[in-house]
Amino acid sequence: MKQEISRPNLNQIKNYQKKLQLIRDESSNIVVGQEEVINGLLRALLCDGHVLLEGIPGIAKTLIVRTLAKVTGCQYSRIQFTADLLPTDIVGLTVYIKEKDEFRINKGPVFANFIIADEINRSPPKTQSAMLEAMQEKQVTIGNNTYKLPDPFFVMATQNPIESSGVYPLPEAQIDRFLFKIKIIYPKLHEENQILTKNITLKRFEEIKLKEVTNPKEIVKMQDFTKKIYLSKDVENYIVKLVDATRNPNKYKINLGQYIEWGCSPRASIGLYIASKAEALIQGHNFVTPAHVKAVAYDVMRHRMILNYEGQAENIKTESIISEVLSKVPIP
Repeated sequence: MKQEISRPNLNQIKNYQKKLQLIRDESSNIVVGQEEVINGLLRALLCDGHVLLEGIPGIAKTLIVRTLAKVTGCQYSRIQFTADLLPTDIVGLTVYIKEKDEFRINKGPVFANFIIADEINRSPPKTQSAMLEAMQEKQVTIGNNTYKLPDPFFVMATQNPIESSGVYPLPEAQIDRFLFKIKIIYPKLHEENQILTKNITLKRFEEIKLKEVTNPKEIVKMQDFTKKIYLSKDVENYIVKLVDATRNPNKYKINLGQYIEWGCSPRASIGLYIASKAEALIQGHNFVTPAHVKAVAYDVMRHRMILNYEGQAENIKTESIISEVLSKVPIP
């Protein structure tokens, strides 16, 4: 007898979809445009993953993250990575209080729900590793004690793509730990007019009135619910083939495959699997389709492919390779 497949309650999905739309609507009161960036951050939040944001200075990376934290009722913390930043500046340290003859734990800025790790590539590898370890383990060790980080714990690291002096590029193995890499582009002309009209940057953030439309506990419930979205065996095979096409491009007749040195790791398959479920939830569906997988493919895969020397010399973009992969791999 064929076992019946259980799918999440559609009413509950619609409720969560409305809640996510409220977050977007409230955020748009401050953040002009950048809808795709906000959608990407919400997907990553639902997946309980972390995001690497790439964009030039001054295009509202910090403002977007701070706004999302406020709207979701979460605690926000910003860590400015510099060449002299130490791991203890992130996680905290043990301090001896002479008057009381005791040690006290001073927790660092990593103890918050939403963390923006600003210009993470400006700090030396030892400091980067401390941040990435906290992301992976969701706990930190201070002295002889281990402390769990709050739920949800969501890190958005930024890096500036146009500066190369005084930076320590993240190793490929570390970049792979980020669920998404999202590129933030310039606003459109009409959006920039709105930015001038609103004059958001001339006000203190605390002066701007924003409604909290949800809370950390509800976000954790949404994260658990996302995992329950149904994904068929056919779509699962489709995900595996998309990733395999970056490793064996000749098999799928990918012309740009000649520029790939290393294809995507298994983390890409896992990322597509969970991120497509988050996209289905945002769209109000209780099952995943290939369209949901395609919608998240660029953010999941763009930082997991390593181009060979020829590809770098020809200025080939990983996005172009992903586009060809999506067009060549058969849709179930």
